[in-house]
Amino acid sequence: MAEDDIYTEDGTVTVSGKPAIKKKTGNWKACYFILGNECCERLAYYGMSTNLVNYLQVRFNQGNITAANNVTTWSGTCYITPLLGAFLADSYLGRYWTIASFATIYVIGMVLLTLSATAPGIKPVCDANGCHPTSAQTAACFIALYLIALGTGGIKPCVSAFGADQFDEADEKEKLRKSSFFNWFYFSINIGALIASSVLVWIQMNVGWGWGFGVPAVAMVIAIIFFFSGSRLYRLQIPGGSPLTRICQVIVAALRKFSLQVPEDKSLLHETVDVESVIKGSRKLDHTNHFKCLDKAAVETQSDHTKGSPNPWRLCTVTQVEELKSVISLLPVWASLIAFSTVYGQMSTMFVLQGNTMNQNIGPRFKIPSASLTIFDTLSVIFWAPVYDRIIVPFARRYTGHKQGFTELQRMGIGLVISTVAMIVAGVLEVVRLDMIRKNNYYDVQTIPMSIFWQIPQYFIVGCAEVFTNIGSLEFFYGQAPDAMRSIGMALSLTTNALGNYVSTLLVTIVAKITTRHGKLGWIPDNLNRGHLDYFYWLLSILSFLNFIVFLWVAKRYKYKKVAGNTH
Repeated sequence: MAEDDIYTEDGTVTVSGKPAIKKKTGNWKACYFILGNECCERLAYYGMSTNLVNYLQVRFNQGNITAANNVTTWSGTCYITPLLGAFLADSYLGRYWTIASFATIYVIGMVLLTLSATAPGIKPVCDANGCHPTSAQTAACFIALYLIALGTGGIKPCVSAFGADQFDEADEKEKLRKSSFFNWFYFSINIGALIASSVLVWIQMNVGWGWGFGVPAVAMVIAIIFFFSGSRLYRLQIPGGSPLTRICQVIVAALRKFSLQVPEDKSLLHETVDVESVIKGSRKLDHTNHFKCLDKAAVETQSDHTKGSPNPWRLCTVTQVEELKSVISLLPVWASLIAFSTVYGQMSTMFVLQGNTMNQNIGPRFKIPSASLTIFDTLSVIFWAPVYDRIIVPFARRYTGHKQGFTELQRMGIGLVISTVAMIVAGVLEVVRLDMIRKNNYYDVQTIPMSIFWQIPQYFIVGCAEVFTNIGSLEFFYGQAPDAMRSIGMALSLTTNALGNYVSTLLVTIVAKITTRHGKLGWIPDNLNRGHLDYFYWLLSILSFLNFIVFLWVAKRYKYKKVAGNTH
């Protein structure tokens, strides 16, 4: 092998800062540790969050709407904090050290949450009449939850991107493996979620909340051990400095040259003559013809140079301009994925509350907690992820000619259609449930004689939608984000979950306000037997369908990123 073939061609380095050697670093041998870390971290997260709505109801006396809104607001925050973690990773710390730092905060939050469920003084006092939390005890619980939300902010956007970094972009063989990595990454997430939604939820409902939260805390410690164990094998992308500064420089430079004409010959626009981009960890990008007004930032004038070098607030490179264009192009796609996240959020709120009213018994002794049915969403993902990778992709490739079977946008669109079907199925089940209640006068019965397992189809369909939309969006935002902004690209993908949860909270609040006028019980009362949860599902189905139409319009107009010198 030639000397210059020994190192990776994408500029990655080892933990010690030396150039990464291809044979000794990265690829699947490094990814096993990353996948193990993600599996344990997700076990910790879902083990704590899956049944959170019931914990807040039981220990903190919160009603259906209050508990559901608290969970969706907290869950939404867990998907907003990645913007902070991603910014630090791309700008200064790099993904490896960001994960290491925020994992520590995560563990502190998990330990405090366990103490709030077990330690005298912090744990609410409970008796035959229920639990009696003080404001200080409630505060301790929510401080723990929001420490976890902050900790997860450094892990969520970085782990998947860090795993993808282990495959050299300049090597075609490694590049194909990267696409497969995202499927197996999501698979590992759901192995952790499988254990959480089955074993841990059962422990919380039957053994106690202390054990139920203590085991996830230990899982988080194991996740950190997994992560550091692979340190010598990792490839690290060098952080490229503040992307916000670069974006501001393009905007300021373009505004300063507002009156200038962009030359017809785009080769006259400013770019470095070197093979490498001036942005650390980034390849050069070819000029594109959209958002032409931003090209003015790369038009050279005599006043742009101070002491021989160009002033970055007056003159930017084509790559820097294209970075901003890439980010702007991502935003419509990002916005059209929010409705999917709103549907996905129903699994931890409305699906659980619906399940609470149904027969949860398996035989004479065993009772399955309604939150445990998320296991069927998880099993669906575990089933569909390898099926997609091994069967659907080769089959689709024959008809589409695309090496990955579908483009990322096609894959996400299919998932949006499937998610709409999931809401329709959930609505049909609720119609049947309410019909049984009316015919048999079960209005004030705690659980009706209808098996909770009738909920399985809606969970399974949501899981199938995830494999298409969520994995597709991970691959899309990693691939289409500028090289030096990939953590931010992943965070952007994750913020759709945040906004989806916030939209769910807003919808529930608006629906409750409108439907409880004039003394009515509304669609979602504490006693769902007297409500109309089916109307809420129909509302989500209509919104999902309309969102899919918007997504089609956006996807048709999207232009993929062009890397300089890349003919693929």
